[in-house]
Amino acid sequence: MRIALDAMGGDNAPAINIDGALVALETNPQLEVTLVGDRPALEHLLSEKEHDSHRMRIVEADGFVDMHEKPTEALRKKPNSSIAVCWKLMAGHEVDAVVSAGNTGAVVASGLRTRLFLKGVKRPGIAVTLPNMQGKSVLVDVGANPAARPEHLFQYGIMGSVYAREVLGIEKPRIGLMNIGSEDGKGNELYRETHSFLCNSPLKDQYIGNVEGRGLYEGEADVLICEGFVGNVVLKVSEGMAEFLMKTVSQEIIGRLDVERQTATKAFQDVARQYHYRESGGAPLLGIDGVCIICHGSSDGHSIANALNLSATFKDRNINSQITDIIAKSKETGATT
Repeated sequence: MRIALDAMGGDNAPAINIDGALVALETNPQLEVTLVGDRPALEHLLSEKEHDSHRMRIVEADGFVDMHEKPTEALRKKPNSSIAVCWKLMAGHEVDAVVSAGNTGAVVASGLRTRLFLKGVKRPGIAVTLPNMQGKSVLVDVGANPAARPEHLFQYGIMGSVYAREVLGIEKPRIGLMNIGSEDGKGNELYRETHSFLCNSPLKDQYIGNVEGRGLYEGEADVLICEGFVGNVVLKVSEGMAEFLMKTVSQEIIGRLDVERQTATKAFQDVARQYHYRESGGAPLLGIDGVCIICHGSSDGHSIANALNLSATFKDRNINSQITDIIAKSKETGATT
């Protein structure tokens, strides 16, 4: 499994990317990592660490896209930035996967420019794994496609279902459409059309209908689909609310009970760690002919290592081939809009 790692991506790059790569290489013998970025800086950091030069190489890139830059404008000005070079390596079949903790918009935009889509996929979508009262669920899309059509959401249902089954171990994932109400006829034109489409699609046996926002965390569905604008808002609100509640509740307990601050803080950290993004590594951009894992900007080495291993899971579980097979069969049955 050959992976291009955007060594310059992330708040604490490049050091944490190198640390994560070294951990992944040590624990997973099937990986080979290409560090893409500033060669002198990367060579200097690697000179201070033991590493297998046969499984890790460096490819030079000309700068990187900053977190605050506009993705399309930055990619136009920096055609050989670290994330752009990563995608070029995958487009040229020099690597099997791309992993980046850099500017999410630039990661997606660079990928869309390559048109490296799986056969039959109309638009890729970002999938995140979120906790719920019954376990975990997948939310697709959280930002790649804010102008989706019903067929795009239908394909997100297919891709999210395969991902939930192969990565989360859910045998027959229930698919729900994120909406403002559970009743038929709710939502705008896109969601009404999508609901009707899904009810008569090859996914109808898995489709449970519209799901309100609260249903995400109550575990009403294993896969929730929506267009990128809605999904991104849901994700960011969820992250902010989780942080707010953890801090507020921990402070209240420490203040009201006779609890040692260090003990209480550790207890809450242990709970939060189970649901932290660093444990899943990152969010896959589903629908790509290859593998793309988008990591959180504040990822540490542990998170990067998990993202690299998640890339290998895609290949081991034949996730992409399953997606293309199901989409091809759906077209044979006339499931298009």
